[in-house]
Amino acid sequence: MQLLTKKLTDRFAKVGSQEEDKDPIVIAKFFNPAGAGTWFATEYDPKTRIFFGWVTLGAMDDQDAEWGDFSLDELESYKGPFGLGIERDRYFGEKRFSEVKKTS
Repeated sequence: MQLLTKKLTDRFAKVGSQEEDKDPIVIAKFFNPAGAGTWFATEYDPKTRIFFGWVTLGAMDDQDAEWGDFSLDELESYKGPFGLGIERDRYFGEKRFSEVKKTS
């Protein structure tokens, strides 16, 4: 499965920068099916292939998570136990970050 589709790329472009938004829209969710790690993407730059969003290595609290950049290339190249890679949650629907944080 592709981590980033044309439809998602187009959606990131349409939404654009959300740096001034205190409650940005989370457009895509990626996760490690064999361990810790979830990436909630709010922005994407197709030239650099870099996302911006909330990254968590466990709980959604501020100790185990933070806002920052992450690379599509790194997500695509990661191989964990049994050769499993990072996956995109195909059933994730766009939500404001405040809603994501409440439900995750």
